[in-house]
Amino acid sequence: MKAVVQRARAASVAVDGRTIGAIERGLVVLLGVGHDDDDAHATMLARKVAQLRVFPDEAGVPNLSLIDTGHGALVISQFTLLADTRKGNRPSYVGAAAPELAERLYERFVGELRGHLGDERVATGRFGAMMDVAFVNEGPFTLLLESKA
Repeated sequence: MKAVVQRARAASVAVDGRTIGAIERGLVVLLGVGHDDDDAHATMLARKVAQLRVFPDEAGVPNLSLIDTGHGALVISQFTLLADTRKGNRPSYVGAAAPELAERLYERFVGELRGHLGDERVATGRFGAMMDVAFVNEGPFTLLLESKA
């Protein structure tokens, strides 16, 4: 699994012009599932996201996590993170999981993250839908995470 994690002042996701998920301050998580990923990858990556120390403490040092701060997470499925662009100009998505596996592991990740943060602090997009994601990247602060179960 791969995740692009961005610290945000606010974030929302809309489908067909209707907002379906939103958070105030927190993390936007763009999540890509590979064909070799499994439940252990989802569990490990969700724990990592919940515990990432990326929010400033009283001294301004990024030393606090979502768990510490009470901030939320907006999780968006994004198979394009598995794109291979080494040859030609058209990305290849052969490394991405089939939709059935990807959706199951996306839901597993979301469930695990909710287990760490609580249901009300985790918002999502809609798997497989065309989505409009809007957010203000705070910092900017962006990390690329990969699971290694």
